[in-house]
Amino acid sequence: NFQHQSSVSRDPSEIILICNGGWSPLDSDRYQWLQVDLRARKQITAIATQGRYSSSDWTKHYRLLYSDTGSKWKPYRQDSNIWTFSGNWNSERAVRHELQHPFVAQYVRFIPLDWSEEGRIGLRVELYGCAYWADVISFDGQGVISYRFRQKKMKILKDVISLKFKTTKGDGILLHGEGQQGDYITLELQRAKLLLNQYGSIQGHTSVSSGSLLDDDHWHSVLIERYRRSVNFTLDQHTQSFRTNGEFDHLDLDYEVNDRFQLNLDRNLTFSCTESRTFPAFFNSTSSLQLPGRTDADTVSVRLQFRTWNPSGLLFFTPLMPGGVEVSLVEGKVTVHIYRFSAGSGLNDGQWHSVHFLALESIAMLTINGDEMSTVRAALPIQIRTGGDYFFGGYFPRTDLSPSQRSFQGCMQLIHVDDQLVDLQSVEQGMLGSFENVSLDMCAIIDRCVPNHCEHGGKCSQTGDTFKCACEGTGYSGATCHNSVYEQSCEEYKHLGRSSDTYWIDPDGSGPLEPFRVTCNMLDMVLTCRAADVFVIQVNAVTSSAEFCEQHVAYMCYKSRLLNSPDGSPSTWWVGRGNEKHFYWGGSGPGVQKCACGIERNCTDPRYYCNCDADLRQWKEDAGMLMYKDHLPVSQVVFGDVQRSGSEARLTVGPLRCQGDRHFWNAASFNTPASYLHFPTFQAETSADVSFYFKTSASHGVFLENLGNPDYIRLELKSATVVSFSFDVGNGAVELTVRSSTPLNDDQWHRVEAEWNIKEAVLRLDKVHRETRSAPPQGHTHMQLFSQLFVGASGGQRGFLGCIRSLKVNGVTLDLEGRAKVTPGVKPGCSGHCSSNGMHCRNEGKCIEKYNGYSCDCSLTAFDGPFCNDDVGGYFESGTLVRYDLMSESSSSPAVKEGNPGVLSAVGNLTREELSFSFSTSHTPAVLIYISSKTQDYLAVVLRHNGTLQIRYNLGGLRESFTISLNHRNMANGQPHNVNISRQDRLIQLYTLPEASDTEFNLVKTIFLGKVFETGQIDPVLIERYNTPGFVGCLSRVQFNRIAPLKAALRTGVPSSASIQGDLVESNCGASPLTVPPMSAVFDPWHTDSGNSMI
Repeated sequence: NFQHQSSVSRDPSEIILICNGGWSPLDSDRYQWLQVDLRARKQITAIATQGRYSSSDWTKHYRLLYSDTGSKWKPYRQDSNIWTFSGNWNSERAVRHELQHPFVAQYVRFIPLDWSEEGRIGLRVELYGCAYWADVISFDGQGVISYRFRQKKMKILKDVISLKFKTTKGDGILLHGEGQQGDYITLELQRAKLLLNQYGSIQGHTSVSSGSLLDDDHWHSVLIERYRRSVNFTLDQHTQSFRTNGEFDHLDLDYEVNDRFQLNLDRNLTFSCTESRTFPAFFNSTSSLQLPGRTDADTVSVRLQFRTWNPSGLLFFTPLMPGGVEVSLVEGKVTVHIYRFSAGSGLNDGQWHSVHFLALESIAMLTINGDEMSTVRAALPIQIRTGGDYFFGGYFPRTDLSPSQRSFQGCMQLIHVDDQLVDLQSVEQGMLGSFENVSLDMCAIIDRCVPNHCEHGGKCSQTGDTFKCACEGTGYSGATCHNSVYEQSCEEYKHLGRSSDTYWIDPDGSGPLEPFRVTCNMLDMVLTCRAADVFVIQVNAVTSSAEFCEQHVAYMCYKSRLLNSPDGSPSTWWVGRGNEKHFYWGGSGPGVQKCACGIERNCTDPRYYCNCDADLRQWKEDAGMLMYKDHLPVSQVVFGDVQRSGSEARLTVGPLRCQGDRHFWNAASFNTPASYLHFPTFQAETSADVSFYFKTSASHGVFLENLGNPDYIRLELKSATVVSFSFDVGNGAVELTVRSSTPLNDDQWHRVEAEWNIKEAVLRLDKVHRETRSAPPQGHTHMQLFSQLFVGASGGQRGFLGCIRSLKVNGVTLDLEGRAKVTPGVKPGCSGHCSSNGMHCRNEGKCIEKYNGYSCDCSLTAFDGPFCNDDVGGYFESGTLVRYDLMSESSSSPAVKEGNPGVLSAVGNLTREELSFSFSTSHTPAVLIYISSKTQDYLAVVLRHNGTLQIRYNLGGLRESFTISLNHRNMANGQPHNVNISRQDRLIQLYTLPEASDTEFNLVKTIFLGKVFETGQIDPVLIERYNTPGFVGCLSRVQFNRIAPLKAALRTGVPSSASIQGDLVESNCGASPLTVPPMSAVFDPWHTDSGNSMI
């Protein structure tokens, strides 16, 4: 260890700085600094500070600058920011910082930023590190060092190359080696970025870029480690790992022949580092540099170099007599505002650019980057008379001459005024001009896009203060394009109420896998994808989370053997997951060299286990489902017996079909406040996310936490309506809270999503409530945690009681069930899915409890779909009818079996019934629905010639049918209409049957839709007026008590007593959205709030 500048330590481990006094400047402002000269270059690993001895003087925050020469200062950076160190809050205690990135320097400056309010700046410092020595060689752009080895050829499997460099040039080759076969390796600078290029013989070109702004005349360290095709490329502690392209592991490099190792030096080299003569100045949004020039001259001549990320900013302004000249950057172009003209474009790229503005008499010229051929010339509207003052980077007085751009963020150097180079050292010493908030002899511009914090291909853009990510077209969103805009499975789309369709899914959420398209069948919850459309690793993510997967394969053969069973080597095999070969076929299983017919013992030739293995001169087929999901998908099939004369084969590989999502329902129940599960430490680099569902009846509890010192992360239910996300990444605790308008301890599922990244922290609840907190100026740094990740409170305090499921950390689902099986106090799974989700089953669908979720039984409804909210309907052509027999023709026994006891009956003698349906048509007259019986009883709903609706009831006891005619509206207008009829004894909704009418609908027999085709007694008025030519239009949602006749007719795969006569095309057009306004409730006789009332 070493100490310097009035600081002595008895034991460095104690970090006690003991000396009388300390440094305290006369003026306490931000222009003060303390410089330490270490007499030689040292590697600095830690620093410590303390206030001035026995005083009220100390420094609260400070920055570090370092240099090899006492000029060209470089600020200490950490996590892509100029770092601010926390200092002291009294004069006694010393504060030590271990540097995340040790640096090498001879000179170190401490820059106080704020200090004691009770006193002034006070500082004692100590530096920790070790001696440093290295050979140095200087290149002038023409020099070369060549290394020559004994071997003529070197086939290199492993390389380790390390070096440090500094330069003021943005382009140049640092290292190059090549061989006679064309292999080469090159390390070069291009536009101040470092490129590693490697080329192998066959398709082997690899190019990787790292770093930015490397022409800053500061040392940068490079380390290249290659083993075969794996490379670690490290620049200034930032490592990129990648695999090189090509087919070979070695580089075939060729060197000159010599009998011994030799170092050949070019004469344009020196063993010292030549220092550049530039003296840069760094400007922020409050900076201004005032320099003198000639007064009352007829010429303005200014030259300078600048670099910036901001598209707009003031380069310089000089008042004239009268008027003024402003040269600014506007949208990346240098623009002159004396007589508006501009030159250049894209000049806010962080590179150095030169500007030369010359105004002489009545002509102005603007030259960018020394390109005289592109100089822009313009005639001046005024005569030049200079005022003598030049303002660079900022002009803040509010006058009539104020320029359009007020400030500049970036660096300037080589400033010339009146063709004379300005001595900025004299400016720094107060001998020339003046400045405010300008950092002289340094350029602290930062490339915030290198490394790129925009994830998943997001495009990074920046200014001097910040960066932003453009996520359009990536499939991700958020400040750093971290969050996938797609769900992770079909199961999640289902629970958002989506219907069967093609969707994009992202199985690992915020992870590295790209989203891809699949077909989701919400009825059977089957996901379908074609392996050729996605990468195998993406499909593997799907099969890993699925409960069941299958893929159909078929092999048609003509004298072509398949598996060569029973004892021969298989002629054909397929390759699945993990590039493993498999020798079984569809319909069979692993370890069995058989086809489906071999398992079922019905092959063409019983001596073989596959039809094709009989080797017949006729077409045969072996087909079936591959169902062992850990082997799927099929990525390749290899044919082995198609080379013989006359042999032919045809292969069909179907899409991969997967069902279920184990991750979505992976749950655990926490039964006591001390219950918890533990997982590996939460990994958070510069971004991380956590999401899960919870349900509870408790008003508080910790969902999860991971501890560090002082870093931590915690998600907690703070009260019955508040969820909290708190964390500390080393720069102070941060807490985000969201408040729900309804209680969260309602034993219903609620979703929590939390994200932390370098730009912001976000907390979302139920996709409705959201809070965002911007990161502090230095950004959220790397989170350092050491404990395990505890789900539930690790100490038992405020432990969580309830269920948590689908817990995902950085897109990876944690196996709560697996861990709960071996943890006391926690049970795998979570009961009561229907109590939490039953309301999602619509239209009286029944919620069915499952171990890993729930499903909706729609069998007793007129609807379909995962939540019983998909309309089932059909389009009727003229003459089409649907018949549903409730009772057989030959007896009085029911033709259908009743469902659960206690539900509304649809057979026998009925004292109550409910009929509902929707329809749309433009044709009249028509029978919509007719329900017959074994007696003369019937119920009919018809459209009359004028388009009005009529209901006809005959339950016996009356001489003629009781009719309800609705004359309010023409319903044959092509719009959908909903009809609901409910009867209890004589009481029909809004109407009452006559007292003489019976109350029973006896021996209900058949339901007819669209037309009546009935034997026996039937209302002649119905047949004569309404039954011909039949209903033309759409019917949907038809339900009579618990019978859905139209659905039963359209679902041919389900046994029923329904039949169709004529053409019926499935369509929900009878329930399509209205295209004309609906009838007002005041005039709608079916609306319970209308003017009619029950009698």
